[in-house]
Amino acid sequence: MTPGLDLALLLGAAVLLVAVGAVRFSTRLGVPSLLVYLALGVAIGEAGLGIRFDDVELTRMLGFCALIVIIAEGGLSARWSTLRPVLGLAAALSTAGVVVSILVVGLAVHLLLGLDWRLALLYGAVLSSTDAAAVFATLRRLRLPPRLVATLEAESGMNDAPVVIVVVLLSRSGAATHPWWYEIPLVGYELGVGAAVGVAAGIAGRYALRRAALPSAGLYPIAVVGFTVLAYAAGAVLHASGFLAVYVAGVLLGNARLPHRQAILGFADGLAWLAQIGLFVLLGLLAAPGRLPTAVLPAVVAGLALVLAARPLSVAVSALPFRFALREQAFLSWAGLRGAVPIVLATIPLSQRVAGAEGLFDAVFVLVVIFTLLQAGTLAPVARRLGVTAPAEAAEIRVETAPLERMRADLLQLEVPPGSRLGGVHVDELRLPVGASVTLVLRDGTGFVPGPDTRLKVGDSLLIVATAEVRDEAERRLRAVSRRGRLARWFGEYGEDRDE
Repeated sequence: MTPGLDLALLLGAAVLLVAVGAVRFSTRLGVPSLLVYLALGVAIGEAGLGIRFDDVELTRMLGFCALIVIIAEGGLSARWSTLRPVLGLAAALSTAGVVVSILVVGLAVHLLLGLDWRLALLYGAVLSSTDAAAVFATLRRLRLPPRLVATLEAESGMNDAPVVIVVVLLSRSGAATHPWWYEIPLVGYELGVGAAVGVAAGIAGRYALRRAALPSAGLYPIAVVGFTVLAYAAGAVLHASGFLAVYVAGVLLGNARLPHRQAILGFADGLAWLAQIGLFVLLGLLAAPGRLPTAVLPAVVAGLALVLAARPLSVAVSALPFRFALREQAFLSWAGLRGAVPIVLATIPLSQRVAGAEGLFDAVFVLVVIFTLLQAGTLAPVARRLGVTAPAEAAEIRVETAPLERMRADLLQLEVPPGSRLGGVHVDELRLPVGASVTLVLRDGTGFVPGPDTRLKVGDSLLIVATAEVRDEAERRLRAVSRRGRLARWFGEYGEDRDE
């Protein structure tokens, strides 16, 4: 090998290992790992180790590749049973909500910073997309009602598609050759065909992988990722939304009960982490620290307009046809996390040399750093203050044990929190459906196999094995007992997600 390549591999491996170790460090401190990765990029850049990198077009291309992997992993890990009830709201947030957010932020930036309308609307468009990586990584550490988590994850997986279309349209150079309203059916075409392509790729992948007898288990994860990338490419070739195609294909494949499903999810999770690390480090490398202080004011103005006006208004408008309580809408407003996606989107006008695009990139970079620290660190206390926490929710544990996969079963973890009526209930009084069983109880650091007469206590952690057919029913039963006790059904409580 050449010395240059050897040095690049050495530096790349060192950065990767430091980034992996930083995940544990950032989790302990409560700091989002994406900020650590951005800092790594800045540290090895021109202002740190002296590596100069200013290839915007390459960053945009690699950024899109990373987003494909991240969105695919989000779709693969989404459960259709929790996604289906919130699909309408997620779609509304990804369309009508995006339009409201663009207009409100654009108007605020135009009036307060004196920017021209094109650049002001670009600010609104770039900032209107929630970040899939930030949302997936943050929400999965919290105990929240399933429909809140599903709404935010589905929105982050779906809203990239319309936002990319709008940013590309606003970044085009030259005079428009047709009226503005012409773009509306164009956007509809891109989203509709993109969804159709995703469905086709997902169905084809399910059919092929269920019937294929591949010689190695390791080929199944590669094939699944290949089908999601195929969905993006086919959508792009048809001038449709490739990102929406990726998410739809991922959801269909992830809920298909394919062979070696746990290995597929584990591979996709690792690949998504690698994509996040590479993407954030690359964006940090592209940033110019010397320009960032001048971007603080526009970043704060745009960020306050987004957090205090645009996001709450977009949630309120989108939630009008749906039964979502005000406290849930408030949490949805605060939990619309921004991460690498807005920075990647900011490279589109930068690569097209739009006037003011350099300032836009710097402002978005600063905004992501400031507001990620502010929002991600306060999600847990905000959820508790709004009363939307759900500590008694069962959480899925990914395991690589073949027997569970062959039996089409899942392993769930449940904690008995203070105030839960699970405390004092005997195991047999849970009345779990046939096919679900409490297999282990962890109490005061000691694990034991419970019997039917074992009485649960506050602070216990339970491991529950449930077959795929009864998993949802088991979760509803546990939720009902946690709310109303062993006589939950007597009080009309069936563990459904609450609307009030």
